[in-house]
This record gives sequence, structure tokens and C-alpha cells, in this order.
Amino acid sequence: MTPAPIVFGVAGGTASGKTTIAHTILDQVGARNIAYLPHDAYYRDMAHLPLAQRAQQNYDHPDALESNLLAAHIRELRAGRPIQLPVYSFSDYTRCPETTPVAPAPVILVEGILILAEPELRELMDIKIFIDTEADIRLIRRIERDTRERGRSLSDTIFQYLDTVRPMDLEFVQPSRRYADIIIPGGGQNRVAIEMVVSRLRAALQPATRQ
Repeated sequence: MTPAPIVFGVAGGTASGKTTIAHTILDQVGARNIAYLPHDAYYRDMAHLPLAQRAQQNYDHPDALESNLLAAHIRELRAGRPIQLPVYSFSDYTRCPETTPVAPAPVILVEGILILAEPELRELMDIKIFIDTEADIRLIRRIERDTRERGRSLSDTIFQYLDTVRPMDLEFVQPSRRYADIIIPGGGQNRVAIEMVVSRLRAALQPATRQ
């Protein structure tokens, strides 16, 4: 029988280095072995609201994400069935019409700021990691990312950080670290920790790759 997939969760505050670590794992373990599910893809569609109102929503509260759909997709992949990953537009806060097909794989990699704050998601994970990066470093990275990649102005980015990102981080994200099996300080710069994680996943994959 084919072994059940390993569900591997990577959590941490905004711009902590989660995506960097996720892509390092994809590169070093092999994308063909991994079904990658970023929680960001599951933001609820705000197309029913005018653009000005969309921008004012709290996107850092757990209710902003359709986590029950993510949990359903994890279960589908664990059962050996493909899923259609949503595609989200951060520039206009809407779900795109197209989706991305994701095939079952030996590792299911789930990444996002709030994945450990959701009991339904935690219960599906075999390995849970929390990326611990200093708040000032994360703020600088978020400003760079949102202004360069997501079409946000500097003033809008700072306002959102102070209005919702920081309060929600303190209320939901940072407390969720207690559920982690491993805490990695320094994010994507911690090469020793990343190598340990990659080695653990490679070892877990060996029975599957020998078949």
C-alpha cells in the first residue's frame, strides 16, 4: 500500500520568511514530491464590495480566509484525489476565475500566517513549524513586498500594518506558536534549521521513492 502523505505546516508572522522556506523545501525535496497549498490562496472573494471597501477589510483575522475549504482540499489530497487551488488577486482583493490544478503527492506543504491558529487545520498536520523573525525585520520586508509586488502605496501598507496586521499578529499568530513542533528563529536565513527540515522530509520520502 502507498503510505499516507505527510502534511507539513509552515506558519509564522507576516513576512517572516515562510514562503522563502517553503520554496527552499520545494527546490531541495523536489516539487514533484510536494503538493503546495499556500493559505493566502484561500482569501475570501471580496468582489461583491466596491474597491474602496475591499481595501478596508481585515485580512489578518482568521475569518478572512476560507480555511474549511483548505482543510477539505488537504483531505482530498490525502485520499489521493487532485484539487483545484484558488488563485487570489492581491491588487483588487478578489478570487480569479482560473484555478491551479494540484495533484496528490507524498508531502502536502501548507503555508500561512494563521494555519496553526485554526484547530481544523492543525489536526490534519503531521509536522508543524513556526518561523520566528523579529517584528521590525518583518515590517520592513512587508513594506518592500506590498509596494513592489502587490501594487500598494507606502501609506496604505503602513496603515494596514498598524490597523490590522500588528493587532491580529499579537492576538492570533504569535500565540499559535505554542502548537508548533519546531520553532525556527531567523526565517529563511537559518540554513542549519532548513537543512534539518529538508533532511527529515527526504528521510520520510524514502519508502515512497523506493516503490
